[in-house]
Formats: sequence, structure tokens, C-alpha cells
Amino acid sequence: MTPAEIARVRRFARAVTAEVGALDSSFLGRGRPLGAARVLNAIGAGRTEVGAIRTYLGLDSGLMSRLLRGLEEEGLVATAPHPADARRRIASLTEAGRSEFAAYEALSDARAVALLERAPQMDALLHAMDRVALVLGHDAIAITETDPTGAASRACLDAYYAELASRFAGGFDVARSCDPEVAAMMRPRGVFLLASGDGLPVGCVGLKGSGGAVAEIKRLWIDPAARGLGLAKRLMQAAEVAARDLGIRTLRLDTNSALPEALTLYRRSGWVEIDRFNDDPYPDHFFEKAL
Repeated sequence: MTPAEIARVRRFARAVTAEVGALDSSFLGRGRPLGAARVLNAIGAGRTEVGAIRTYLGLDSGLMSRLLRGLEEEGLVATAPHPADARRRIASLTEAGRSEFAAYEALSDARAVALLERAPQMDALLHAMDRVALVLGHDAIAITETDPTGAASRACLDAYYAELASRFAGGFDVARSCDPEVAAMMRPRGVFLLASGDGLPVGCVGLKGSGGAVAEIKRLWIDPAARGLGLAKRLMQAAEVAARDLGIRTLRLDTNSALPEALTLYRRSGWVEIDRFNDDPYPDHFFEKAL
């Protein structure tokens, strides 16, 4: 790295530190520093196990204990032994804590709006923010099985269809495609996998099964901001693990020449090209992989 490149990274770090109020003793004017506010936010957002909160925020045990103790002394948080394991603790917000959480949420939303309103190119700024957040947090991107009709799943699929429409010469109409039935991508026939970065969906893939030994990989999509981080490979590997668990022995998929990165991924991952196996009008490449 050149000195100029390093200087740009450090300038960015200083700007972010100032913007988020990392050095303020009263974050967003609520009387406590950012660390305590982040712990309160994590609990309010549904994280209750103290060890999991510490891992999520990247805190050492000593600092976590001090921050929790301070919030307890303020009457905002209560802790208790975990009902299934007394060695672990769970945290919950008191009524006052819930009120404080709501105040932080409103102030944080307002600050986000103010920042975006002064951006000359809001979409470009949001994409840059997404990219930075996902690069910094790529190790924490989680892959989970989910309902393919859920809001997060639909957001990924809608983005996938929109991208196909923009990249295919003749556009893309999902009504003309062999769109999988919902039941085909749910156990015991298949699964739908969602990749999420800090709660926001950033990728998906479906495993379309019929109950037999052969199934298809469908709807592999990665948010542009998350590309290049190995997420497509992780999703494909997770789909293979799920397929083996369901007793599936052969996987198939189809794709289009307008998606060269997909072709490269499949060819490098042990997939073998085969003859056409469906009447979908969009694909022109067909693959198979024995598990």
C-alpha cells in the first residue's frame, strides 16, 4: 500500500469516528457514551444472552461487565441467570430501558436521514456504505434456512429478477421462467437459504426438490455490495450440505451466458455441463454435480 492510500483509509476512519460520535461522552445527547448505547441497542433489538452480545459487539468480558453494570445502575437493564444454564446470563430491558431504546432509535433514524439528505448522490453513498460494512463484517455474515415467501427472501428474489431483466438481452419475465413452487424449496423436499449481514439480507439460494434423489439449485443471488467476498461459494456449499441431509444425491442447475461469473463459479466447483433438462426459455447452459 502506498502512503497516499493509507492516508485515505485513516481519513475515512476519522470521518466515521466523528460522524457516529464515537468519542462523545454523551452519545446522541442521552447522557452515556457510545459503548453503553450499543449494548442497550443490542438488547432492545432482541439479543439477550450476555455472551452473544459481547461477541456481537466485539467487547472483552471486563468492558462488557462494566457497561452492563452501568446500565443496571441506571435502571435500564436487568440481568438474570439463563434458565437452562446458570453459568450464563441473560439481559432484558426494563420499562425505562425500553423508553430509552425507543429514544435512541428515533435519534439514530433522524441522524441517518440528515446524512442522506446532504449527500449529492444518495444511492452511491448507500452502496459505498453497504460495501464497507460488508467488507468489515464479512466474517459475521450468517447463512440460515428460511421461508422463501418471507419479506427478506422476497427482497432478494425481487432484486435477482430485476438484475436478470437488466442483464438479459431480451429482459426477464419470471412468469415465463420455471419458477419453483414454495413447497419445493422447503423441507422435506428442499430448502431456501438466506445470507444476512447484521440483520439485512445480502444473498440467497434455493434448493428445489421433489422428494427424490435429484434436485436443482435455483435463484443464486448476491447483493452487488457483497460480491467478491466468497459468499456465492458459501451459499452453494451450504445448499450441498442441506441436499445431503435430505438424501439428495445429484444436483442440477441452469444458467445463462449473460452471467459469466456464475459460469466461472460452477466450473471451478466441480459442476459438469450436461444436455438441456428443462424447457425454461432463459438458460443456455446446464450443469450437474454428484454428491
